[in-house]
Amino acid sequence: MTGNLLLALTLAPLLAAIGCLAVRRARLAEAINLLAGVVSLAAALPLPFLAGAKPELFLDDYVILDRAAAWVILCTAIVYFLASTYAVGYMRLLKEEERLPRFYALFAAFGFTTLVGPLMNSVGIYWIAIELTTLVSTFLVAFEREAESMEAAWKYIMVVSAGISLALLGTVLFYWAGTFVLGPSYQMTWGVLAAAAPRMNPVVLTLAFLLVLIGYGTKVGLAPMHSWLPDAHSESPAPVSAMLSGALLNTAMVGIVRFLGVTGAAGLGPLPQLALVVFGVLSLAIGALFIVRQQGIKRLMAYSSIEHMGVVALGFGFGGPLGVAGALYHMLNHSLNKSLMFFGAGTVMRAYGTKEIRQIDGVLRRFPAQGALWLAGAVAITGAPPFGLFLSEFTIMRAGMTPSFSWAVYAMAVLLIVIFIGFINHFRAMYYRPTAEEVVEESRASAWCAVPMALAFVPLLVFGLWWPAGMWDYLTSVTQSLSLGVP
Repeated sequence: MTGNLLLALTLAPLLAAIGCLAVRRARLAEAINLLAGVVSLAAALPLPFLAGAKPELFLDDYVILDRAAAWVILCTAIVYFLASTYAVGYMRLLKEEERLPRFYALFAAFGFTTLVGPLMNSVGIYWIAIELTTLVSTFLVAFEREAESMEAAWKYIMVVSAGISLALLGTVLFYWAGTFVLGPSYQMTWGVLAAAAPRMNPVVLTLAFLLVLIGYGTKVGLAPMHSWLPDAHSESPAPVSAMLSGALLNTAMVGIVRFLGVTGAAGLGPLPQLALVVFGVLSLAIGALFIVRQQGIKRLMAYSSIEHMGVVALGFGFGGPLGVAGALYHMLNHSLNKSLMFFGAGTVMRAYGTKEIRQIDGVLRRFPAQGALWLAGAVAITGAPPFGLFLSEFTIMRAGMTPSFSWAVYAMAVLLIVIFIGFINHFRAMYYRPTAEEVVEESRASAWCAVPMALAFVPLLVFGLWWPAGMWDYLTSVTQSLSLGVP
């Protein structure tokens, strides 16, 4: 059964990409992509229940399904479905009917690459999968063909490709370290690396991990390797921005986490986790500074993504059951929340004809229902209660209250307060800024745009009020399988 679900999960977007290229009608292409999103989500939902404590291997051990992969795939499938639904309404506003089949072909291919990445058991093929996400999404970033989007696409592919090259160098060093233990040729899988790691040269392993951390950290958007992210997220069409933030970043983060597990099995001490914690704090700091002074609405969301990837990095860096469970829970809540925020931003930008915060006002009067959802999402994205991100951030802070990392928890707490004030101040201006006009004309967003916002908001609220015990047990069990104990 598991194998059939994985087949449906991956074939649906792949066949959709081919189908969208074959058809020339925009409405048919959007239906094909939406169907792929539904099938992928339906296949992903049972995977966490089917993933056991021991990983399942498929296709001669090239495909792995463990609890970490099942969780990341679930987050990705949710965003792919929500973004595919939202795209039906949003992309029609662009008046690009002739180009829409190509957009949906690329979008489905992007969904395919982000879903396949976490399943790769071969370390080298995982690198190829991550590189494919870059190649496909670059065309999506530049889809609107404006000067800013073309520049963002070039910056994206240049910066990320440089980072991925460092990740490849680190992967080669990991392989080289293994040759002294396993011989000149061996199957480089995550399990083989972890089993051989205790006998590998610790200096080479440490250097290899730092290169991998910087390389894949570039893809994740960890500071200071984040320079591509604000431009790419802000210049992409809104559904693409949601996929970049809610799906792609998690797919790249899982590689860092697996390599961190290899260093944990090798017993390298606190340095790998400390490096991840430092990048996490730095990402929070950069996010806070730019959120406070931000002028563009989608760039505000982009810097929020940098902040939240920093929080996830802190959770995995702190390690232990609390840290890992909090980080994985944060992945899910961030995927839901950031989808909601980019959907709202896309609707508002199209209605007001601007990306500038200072030119947007009276949102709640113009969009009563969608505006209320977007405002609630803004409160949630700052980590305020009673939403899911508050619970995951609080869990991560509890995990860090150790002599080694307590300084990072204090820094995290201060920066989160700054981010809350800055983010909410921007929304206060857009919603309650005094204007000369007494009446703001009410607008109605398409149901295709409004429904995904509600679908993202409901579980975000539920997961803030209730963390199911079964989900807690599931997420804490990932700690042992990834060797992410407390240093």
